[in-house]
Amino acid sequence: MYSLDVNFLKDRPAYQTKPDKKRGMALSLPGGNLTPVYIGAALGVGLPGLFGVAWWLLQGKIVELEGTIAQLDQESKRLDTQIGNLNQIKAQTSAIKGETQALVTVFDQIRPWSAMLQDLRDRIPAAVQIENIKQIPPVAVAEGQPPNNPAGGLEITGLARSFNDVNDFLLSLQQSQFLKSSESRIITATLVDAPVTSSVAAIPGVIIKPPQVVKYTIQSSMNDVPASELIRELEKKGTVGLVARIRTMQQTGVISK
Repeated sequence: MYSLDVNFLKDRPAYQTKPDKKRGMALSLPGGNLTPVYIGAALGVGLPGLFGVAWWLLQGKIVELEGTIAQLDQESKRLDTQIGNLNQIKAQTSAIKGETQALVTVFDQIRPWSAMLQDLRDRIPAAVQIENIKQIPPVAVAEGQPPNNPAGGLEITGLARSFNDVNDFLLSLQQSQFLKSSESRIITATLVDAPVTSSVAAIPGVIIKPPQVVKYTIQSSMNDVPASELIRELEKKGTVGLVARIRTMQQTGVISK
């Protein structure tokens, strides 16, 4: 006969084996929402690509900017050349203006002798004679300095019947527009024998004592007023050519009216 041997001790809780926790954890899969995992994987794959595209765009922008800089450099050089040409033209224009102004200044200081002699003829008294007229060159006050009056001066010598006639002549000269009244003065005035004509001196045996006359010397400075301000006076003295030239320069704006 067969016997049935059943061990009921193994069915007790004390004899039940405990499951391996580590093994259970290794075999278990995470559950729940997997979106963060997918996002992380996408970022890991996409970010290098984005950086590559950004780098490629940046390199293209750098090349474009370098081309723009090169064009601007060429434009800057072209403008510098034009500015240099303009400065050269300005310098030449300034030099021409300076030369023109210097020429106009000299031209505007011209005192025609014809006008001055006519002015003296109009002012000399009847009892006064002029023997010589000499122009005095301008004199500088200090060495290396320009003269105060570039027009210079005038020296008149002659004979007068009396001292009063010499004074009248001086007063008349002080009213002239061509001379400076404050610098017109009598330098010398002395009594001398009047010159005897050759016909009287040739009479044999006749001694004639000549009358006494005044030998004078008058000096004056020429007026440094521009000739353009003496147009009316020049016209009165018949200086037509100079007046016409001055008016032409006034019309062109070289000399102010």
